[in-house]
Amino acid sequence: MAKSTFFGVLIFFALVMQTSCSSYQQFKYITEEFEIPSQVFNVPYVKGWQAALEVMKAYELESPDQEAGIIKTRWTDNTLELNFVDSFGGRDAVKSAQFKIIVNVAKGYKGTGEVSKITIFKKQLVEQDFLQGHKEIPSDGIFEQTLLYRIQRVITIDQKIQEIEKQKSLEAESSF
Repeated sequence: MAKSTFFGVLIFFALVMQTSCSSYQQFKYITEEFEIPSQVFNVPYVKGWQAALEVMKAYELESPDQEAGIIKTRWTDNTLELNFVDSFGGRDAVKSAQFKIIVNVAKGYKGTGEVSKITIFKKQLVEQDFLQGHKEIPSDGIFEQTLLYRIQRVITIDQKIQEIEKQKSLEAESSF
């Protein structure tokens, strides 16, 4: 009786270990898939929103909603760009490709100061042949990081301009 109980427990733990390893692979895929690039900027919400909107003006906007903090673009065709980038790769040419960008600007607080968290999500659809239709492929994150960098530059330039204007007004007051 003790041997059968021991073997039962051993088999139970073997099954648990086997299923836990397979669920880890699924969990690992999910965490890698849903890691969305974001950055916290030390500016008020309004300034973060304006910087994000200025960068996103380069794309055809579908619905900028400042109250919700969401900027969506329309589907943009990027078949030529994907085929050019992979022209020396081993994959077949892409028949059709399109992407959509969703930017989320959220208000937060760091100590007593207001901050903005900007998150960028790129949804890329690729069609290899006409029979399969479009498939969503994960982004490598480079495009999103580039947009975050551009937003950072807009915020930095705006802050520098404000500093210069403040200094000019102080000089004008002191010379008056």
